[in-house]
Amino acid sequence: MQQIHEKINHWYLNNQRDLPWRRPGVTGWEVMVSEFMLQQTPVVRVLPVWEEWMERWPTPEDLAAEPLSEALKAWGRLGYPRRAQRLHAAAVEITTEYNGQVPQTEAELRALPGVGDYTAAAIACFAFGEPTVVVDTNIRRVQARVFGGMALPEPNPRASEFARAREVQPDDRREANLWNISVMELGALVCTARSPKCELCPVFDDCAWITAGRPEPHYTPKGQAWHGTDRQVRGAIMAILREHEDPVPETTFLADLSAQTHAMYVALGKLESPLEQRERALAGLLKDGLAVADPEGVRLPS
Repeated sequence: MQQIHEKINHWYLNNQRDLPWRRPGVTGWEVMVSEFMLQQTPVVRVLPVWEEWMERWPTPEDLAAEPLSEALKAWGRLGYPRRAQRLHAAAVEITTEYNGQVPQTEAELRALPGVGDYTAAAIACFAFGEPTVVVDTNIRRVQARVFGGMALPEPNPRASEFARAREVQPDDRREANLWNISVMELGALVCTARSPKCELCPVFDDCAWITAGRPEPHYTPKGQAWHGTDRQVRGAIMAILREHEDPVPETTFLADLSAQTHAMYVALGKLESPLEQRERALAGLLKDGLAVADPEGVRLPS
C-alpha cells in the first residue's frame, strides 16, 4: 500500500494541472468557490468564470455585500444556478457568523448552505491541509479499479466505498492530504470512465482491474439527459432574466415566441417546448427562489 501511495503521489507531483485554486497561498474562499463551481461541471468551463468571480469577489464579504441577482448573473451558463444561490447564502453566513473567514473544520463547513459531506471534506483538505477522507466520482472510480477490480464503482455511493477510502488513506497527515488530490487527478486525467489510459497509469502493475483482465462494467451507465428537459427550459428562462434589469412580463415566457428577435427569446423559442413545460419550469424557478414575480413581471431575486 505504501508503494501505491508513493507511485500515485509522485505521478501527481509530475503531472498535475496548473489550476489557480491549487496554487500556493490559495485562500479557503478561493477553494470553496472552485468546489461549488466544479460540481457536475468540467474544469474548462469553470476556469474563466472562477477567475471573474475572484477578481470581483475575492472574499466572502465582497459577495455577501451584493444582491443574489448579481451572483446569478455572474454564474452565467455554468448550470445548476442553485449552486450560486447557496454559495451566496454561504458567503452571507461566513460574513455574519465567522467574521468573514471560511471555517476550517468539516463540521463547521457542513453547517454552511450548500456544503455537503464531499464539499466539506474537500475544502478542509485542499484549503487547510486537513487529512480528511475525500471521496468524489473520480476517486471512487480509481479505487474501485485499483482495489476492487471493478470497471466502475456502483451507480450510487455506498458506505463500503467510504470505508475503503478511509482504510487506504495514508496515516501521515501531509501524505494523506496529497493522496486525496493525487487520486482525484489520476481519475480525471488517466483513469477516466470511458477510455482509461492504462498505459500511462503509475499503478498499472498494482491494479486489481488489470489483473482481472479488465472486466466490463456490471451495469450500463446512464448519462444525464439535457435536451428537451425541464432543466434546459429553466436554463433558457434564466438566461432571459439575466439579460434584463427590468421585470419581464410572465406572459412573455408563455406566449408564442416566433415573433421575438432578442437572442435569448429566440433560444427559448427554438426549444419548441410545450406550454405546460414552460409553465412548470417557470413555477420551479419561482419556488426555488431563483426568480421572483410581482405585478410588473418576473425578475431575478434581489
